[in-house]
Amino acid sequence: MQRITVLGATGSIGKSTLDVLARHPQQFQVYALTANRQWRLLFEQCQQFKPRYAVLLDADAAEQLQTQLQQAGLATEVLQGADALAQVASAPEVSLVMAAIVGAAGLKPSLAAAQAGKRVLLANKEALVMSGEIFMRAIQAHGATLLPIDSEHNAIFQAMPAGGNGDLAAMGVRRILLTASGGPFRTAPLASLKEVTPEQACAHPNWVMGRKISVDSATMMNKGLEVIEAHWLFNASADQIQVVIHPQSVIHSMVEYVDGSVLAQLGNPDMRTPIAYALGYPERIESGVSALDLFKIARLDFEAPDVQRFPCIALAYAALRAGGSAPAVLNAANEVAVAAFLERRLGYQSIATVIERTLAKVSNTAVDTLEQVLAADALARQVAQEQIQIC
Repeated sequence: MQRITVLGATGSIGKSTLDVLARHPQQFQVYALTANRQWRLLFEQCQQFKPRYAVLLDADAAEQLQTQLQQAGLATEVLQGADALAQVASAPEVSLVMAAIVGAAGLKPSLAAAQAGKRVLLANKEALVMSGEIFMRAIQAHGATLLPIDSEHNAIFQAMPAGGNGDLAAMGVRRILLTASGGPFRTAPLASLKEVTPEQACAHPNWVMGRKISVDSATMMNKGLEVIEAHWLFNASADQIQVVIHPQSVIHSMVEYVDGSVLAQLGNPDMRTPIAYALGYPERIESGVSALDLFKIARLDFEAPDVQRFPCIALAYAALRAGGSAPAVLNAANEVAVAAFLERRLGYQSIATVIERTLAKVSNTAVDTLEQVLAADALARQVAQEQIQIC
């Protein structure tokens, strides 16, 4: 029996993880569930999975949950605050940690899991974008196992040689082909992007996701962050990672080899597939995802991304090549800009403008410690807020 902590249990990845876990009660036991403030949904999850701990960042929500659990006669103990996230991620009883907290808030508990030598199922791409060298160093130093949950990186992992040592040339790998759907505005007239609303940006054609990541998919910053993530996961240079728009979202990514072979992982656009793969690795377990019907799909299309339509991709590549604190600044500015857009304080096309100006105004520095990463993050957020005021 493997015990698992699910960081971000009330988000889309967290809910999909619990759906898979519920199919394998003899194999997995939920040790802890965490959320920001959605105590009602977390209460329902506690009723079903009966974890030892439930963690909420919001103090009022934690108090509400504790009351409900006591009234229901459930023994789950409620913890509150950021330190509690790290506690349940690094607990000795835990062997698996699903790191699915969106944004920079997921960095500390994900790193705590790595430092405790856990099998880390990483859905929080910001952990690698902000502090890739620190995070990968912790994985190696503490004997942790890192399995990517993003459908693209999970597909690459599956298409890579088993037991690879991170040397792409030695493995015969020429490049990674990172697929992207193109989001809801792939074919929209450029002039129409000035009037994009949060509702339109969140209406992804293929995937059901949270609001922030849906906007990132629309701007393709999500793909830019995944380029940086792929660099750290697979020891690939910027020139070895190519973004390919694939509107059907059936091929989740590909690996091109020096002999001309291209290996691809295909499947329906359902996050339970990569989640089940990582939970069962190296075995395969049932995910609940329906079989792929190739005859129904009938065709697979590919195209190069339009940098004029998706300027965030170029910004992400530039940050990766710059290194240092630039990726953390990129991520922070994006989070601030997307939040402002969702609150209708910033236009859709100004998201990229705010990020570009923030990168230009915040000096690029070395980030050898978590404190340096967080300092760069905080400064970038301050500058991004200033830029929003003048956009």
